[in-house]
Amino acid sequence: MMRRDEKAVFALRELFEKYGYTRYKMSRFEEYDLYVANKDFLISDEVITFTDRSGRLLAMKPDVTLSIIKNAPDVSGEVQKVYYNENVYRVSGGTHSFCEIMQTGLECIGDLNDYEISEVVLLAAQSLWKISKDFILDISHMGLISSVLENCTLSKKDKDKVVKCLQSKNAHELASLCKALELDEQKTNKLNSLVVCAGAPKKVYKALLQVLTEENEISALNELFSICELLESWGYEGKINVDLSVGNDLKYYSGVVFKGYIEGIPASILSGGQYDKLLKKMGRKSKAIGFAVYTDLLSRQDTADAFPVIDNVILRCDDTDTHALIKFIKSLPEEEKLLVTASLPEGKRWKRLYRAENGVVKLIEENS
Repeated sequence: MMRRDEKAVFALRELFEKYGYTRYKMSRFEEYDLYVANKDFLISDEVITFTDRSGRLLAMKPDVTLSIIKNAPDVSGEVQKVYYNENVYRVSGGTHSFCEIMQTGLECIGDLNDYEISEVVLLAAQSLWKISKDFILDISHMGLISSVLENCTLSKKDKDKVVKCLQSKNAHELASLCKALELDEQKTNKLNSLVVCAGAPKKVYKALLQVLTEENEISALNELFSICELLESWGYEGKINVDLSVGNDLKYYSGVVFKGYIEGIPASILSGGQYDKLLKKMGRKSKAIGFAVYTDLLSRQDTADAFPVIDNVILRCDDTDTHALIKFIKSLPEEEKLLVTASLPEGKRWKRLYRAENGVVKLIEENS
């Protein structure tokens, strides 16, 4: 039987090719200089490196986007559309060990207009739909955020503080910061609106229009709302959520940014946005937008689903009274699954967790 991640890869490949995207295949290794110059763009700033036989410092690819940009033509009037299915190699944030991560995604690079940008965001929503009908796409706009910050005449240091408040949705800390900076009521309301205005696109649009005053702010808001309207007209109303805490990397992203979630996976399974500033930093005139689907998360979910839920797990301590434990087990419903163990089992899920010690069996955790 085909795994869920394998089904997703085939479905996404078919979707991307339908819209004219061609397969991009990259080498497993790239020169380290490509990544060290753009470490801030990477999800993890730790890159796995080694020296080849000629003395060159190479990296196990931690990212696909940078490689595509490096090899894409920078010609006025041209647009390159590519998709990929690649494994990237990173250092795990939790275990600090090397890990291999499977990604499927696309990049649209070149002389882009509103259509290409809208198409990519639509493909992001369609990709989520292909994987699960129960999804949410959170969407933001870095042009809107940067315009508000510029119009509030903040220093770079203070902008970073505001962005930190925005990322954590900390309205209280933001209010204290605005007071310390002695910002007037209009500027304070603008910054506060970036934190508190979230939810259905029409609701957020209406709320932001009441506080935004400058032409560049309203222009970015209209661009964001236009994309949301397109997504809702496609049948995704109720699945699109405006959340200005998404992204917030002012160094690389310039326009719409987004993250996608599906039922059953606690982390974002899709992430992307418009990153014109990255291309400018790399000496290119082109624009670019793209996204990645973390299909490895689907394979992890398959692994979790492969283990049935155990009704009762009993942690057996060294001083467990065997007779008392057997008596307790006898009291459990006969049809329920049971596991008695000296340590918490990895990869297992349970409804109820007990501890047996000193002749007593106590319930210590219960999951619905």
